[in-house]
Amino acid sequence: MNDTSTDPSRFQPFIEMIARHAAVMPANVAFRMDDATLRWQTLFERVQRVGRALVAAGVQPGDRVALLGLPSLAYVECLFGIVAARACVVPLPASASADTLATMLADCDARMLFVDPAVGDLPWTGTSGAAAPTSWTTVRFGDAGAQATEYGAWRDQPTGDLPLPAASPDDAFNIIYSSGTTGTPKGIVHLHGMRQRQAQRNGFGFGAHSRVLLSTPMYSNTTLTPLLGSLAHGGECVLMRKFDAARFLSLASQFRATHTMLVPVQYKRLLASPEFAASDLSAFELSQSTGAPMDAGLKRDILDRWPGRFLEVYGMTEGGVSCFLDGRAHPDKLRTVGVPVHDTDILLIDEAGRRLPGQAKDADEPVVGEIVGRSPFMMAGYHNRPEATAEIRWYDEDGGLFHRTGDIGHIDADGFVTLLDRSKDVIISGGNNVYAADLEAVLVRHEDVQDCAVIGVPSAQWDETPLALVVLRPGARIDEATLRDWVNARLGKTQRVSIVEFRNDLARSELGKLSKKVLRAPYWAKASA
Repeated sequence: MNDTSTDPSRFQPFIEMIARHAAVMPANVAFRMDDATLRWQTLFERVQRVGRALVAAGVQPGDRVALLGLPSLAYVECLFGIVAARACVVPLPASASADTLATMLADCDARMLFVDPAVGDLPWTGTSGAAAPTSWTTVRFGDAGAQATEYGAWRDQPTGDLPLPAASPDDAFNIIYSSGTTGTPKGIVHLHGMRQRQAQRNGFGFGAHSRVLLSTPMYSNTTLTPLLGSLAHGGECVLMRKFDAARFLSLASQFRATHTMLVPVQYKRLLASPEFAASDLSAFELSQSTGAPMDAGLKRDILDRWPGRFLEVYGMTEGGVSCFLDGRAHPDKLRTVGVPVHDTDILLIDEAGRRLPGQAKDADEPVVGEIVGRSPFMMAGYHNRPEATAEIRWYDEDGGLFHRTGDIGHIDADGFVTLLDRSKDVIISGGNNVYAADLEAVLVRHEDVQDCAVIGVPSAQWDETPLALVVLRPGARIDEATLRDWVNARLGKTQRVSIVEFRNDLARSELGKLSKKVLRAPYWAKASA
């Protein structure tokens, strides 16, 4: 498997990509937000200024520079300016608690911190008691108001012809912190060469004609991956400060959006929006979904109502595992997450870490195991976490490095991967493995069910038993017992749901991923009290 992160002859820094576009199409729009734009020539000039200001401030190659803010054009300038200075970008989640942000900043040992005041108090000025910083300089940035004036003065300070250091493919491009739903967030390190190779992939149709509409947070790989792909191919990115279904549809129509990357809950809200039917989405060439599993019914709805190609992407920020499901090409495989993409190898292992037979020959008896994978797009490791890095790694009999996903699934005879559950979320009821995905797939078929999650809760009789948390559609009249009987009539004897509870909503991350740890916690806390 080729790895250009160590091949300088094939390496092109992002600042050189921006310079090339600025030379060829200087007046074309690179980034747009609301009524403001960054054209390629302006972007190139400002990124250089940010980079030189960082070097003048003493930032050295390899230093970590953190970014805390909502999407903005200034955010884009800072991001690529950090990269131009050969520093490592650390995009921080604006939704994180003050204590979590302080922990991330300390862990990455940030040299500088860019802060958008729109996110609220800095970690050490709130009520969390977090310690004041002693090792980094703070720069306030933004697109408007006092912060724009302050940031502009800092960016445009005289630096003469201060040279920018030449990037290397083995430089750390970014550290992205995991959500932290299973403990202290881990910093995922991606190298510059890997990011360049990822951005320059073909197959998504990016080009100077494309307009990519992005509405997910800037700290997320969900946003960074298509953003870098658009930049590498000279396309235009339309950014949203915050997702709103009506606003998304309006922007998509107004700017003739050709590409987007969304999470499943956003597709649900868009398709349910009163404005959807009247919106002109005919320019869409490719719409992608990632970040959380999507049920087959929602995929069918997208294929019926949303123009263009639809691609479900299954993978991890850590890289290694990558599957694509092209919905229109494979409408009979909507319950899967697709097939491994080019140059990606996916295997199954058992609980002891032993390799299992791969594809099932008998659909009634699939081989089930933990999914592991390798690809050209893998992280270098977790920052300052050698034990965690060792835990995610699995090696085959030839010494090939794979990443463990923690996902349980199987591979059918055609090579399509089906997800069943997270390894930590498998419900062991009466000695039988019960996979929540199987139960949820039946629940969402009921006309009154809008959203659901199945979790394992304590049971004196079975040790664990499946409990279904359900959000009903507006106007639904069904009761909990009736819905429980309906779903159990369609499940195997060892799968049956013991209880159905109705909820107004379900705990999800900012990217719409179900937090089953949060959903389970009160039941297990009560049992151990």
